[in-house]
Amino acid sequence: MIIGDFHIHSKYSRATSADCVPESLDLWARRKGISLLGTGDFTHPAWREMLAQRLEPAPEEGLYVLREELRQDSGTHDDGRPRFIVTGEISSIYKKNGRVRKVHNLILLPSLEAAQELSLRLEAIGNIHSDGRPILGLDSRDLLEITLEAAPDAVFIPAHIWTPHFSLFGAFSGFDTIEECFEDLTPYIHALETGLSSDPPMNWRLSALDRFLLVSNSDAHSPQKLGREANLLTCPLSYPAVAASLRGEQDGLAGTIEFFPEEGKYHFDGHRACHVCLAPPEAERTDGLCPVCGKRMTTGVLHRVEQLADRPEGTEPPGRKPFERLIPLPEVIGASLGISAAGKRAAAIYERLLHEVGPEFFILREAPLSQIETVAGGCVAEGLRRMRAGEVELSPGFDGEYGKIQLLSDEDIGRLSGQMTLFGEDTSSEREAMPKVETPKEEKKPEVRTGDKGEMDDLLGSLNDRQQEAVTAPERAVAVIAGPGKPARSRQKSCIW
Repeated sequence: MIIGDFHIHSKYSRATSADCVPESLDLWARRKGISLLGTGDFTHPAWREMLAQRLEPAPEEGLYVLREELRQDSGTHDDGRPRFIVTGEISSIYKKNGRVRKVHNLILLPSLEAAQELSLRLEAIGNIHSDGRPILGLDSRDLLEITLEAAPDAVFIPAHIWTPHFSLFGAFSGFDTIEECFEDLTPYIHALETGLSSDPPMNWRLSALDRFLLVSNSDAHSPQKLGREANLLTCPLSYPAVAASLRGEQDGLAGTIEFFPEEGKYHFDGHRACHVCLAPPEAERTDGLCPVCGKRMTTGVLHRVEQLADRPEGTEPPGRKPFERLIPLPEVIGASLGISAAGKRAAAIYERLLHEVGPEFFILREAPLSQIETVAGGCVAEGLRRMRAGEVELSPGFDGEYGKIQLLSDEDIGRLSGQMTLFGEDTSSEREAMPKVETPKEEKKPEVRTGDKGEMDDLLGSLNDRQQEAVTAPERAVAVIAGPGKPARSRQKSCIW
């Protein structure tokens, strides 16, 4: 099974990590378990030059691999070589049928040479140097025509089709039908990218989409975000086979890996400045206006689907592809332990799982829960079980704010971790505080006190390897044997927190 993530960005796109370079993308693809990765940003000249220098042709037609001497240790058991496929996203902003349209499209190409040819044509139309995702005043239909003229084997996919501001069906600048956007070239559109805030069941509510394949990608702006959505492919690993699968010419697309759509940034209607988040019926009652300030709210993806849908919820059209809903592993760890997914404790557990179990997708989808419990503790194992079963509590995202997830309650965490204190008090609210560890006299003993998360992360960074091992242990009760301390003392001490 091939896991493919085609829509990503390089360091040359706005608001992206400087770490979005071929070496780090290859590294994180291996850490995630992604075998086929888009290059992103093929229109940017400096990025194409970097790709030409740091990649080399793969054995398979139309694909590339990172040069062997540039590979970095991934920290996992995986030693494969992810393939790169040439991709890029283009933003079209133009006026059509009396309205300004803002549509993003994803393009897959058979080679860097094809990318060069298409980029030369686009450079004659607009600026492709200032941003890895260029903004062109070019009708999406005309962009498709130019793409097919330059590269007849290209795959053209409308990107994140429900995003309110920049997409095919966007509430503020999109269209109500695919035909209105692409006109006579609509038959050359074979697949649609659903985006983070929608999933296949939401799209199945539109009978007009039945003839299109639904694909999912991460739209990652940093290597760590790769694979938050992805595609499952059973076709041979080559550009012609992948392209044929995405055009529906062969049955090579087996399904998709999805975000829980509520976790996406635009699932519900809302106004972030006023902290207002509303379900579609509530937003209808306010005529789309913020009940706090009276300004127009951002219409969420769920509401936009409701506006265009001609089927009830739960509809399953014939020929539908299966899908899986997953949560990125750092978030599973954080939501299972009641800690920050971006903190050092979660990062330490994440690294331990990758090192001892395998790549992230294997952990999320296949690893035995007993193995997860051994490495990361009962809370993380139970959180992973609940995620796989869909037993997730979600607060929907809105107006650019990601949704929030909960897998375990404080009571669940206390019960599963064997929580205990000397006086029988509940300490679940103090999980972010660092426990006190007795240390030999000759080692530096850090000051231990409760504080905010940033202070605690700094403190964790000051500990030695053995202290970090104790502090990041997944169990709530840990016995630490410390000593002997001064040479004259032979007695050892133990402490429990």
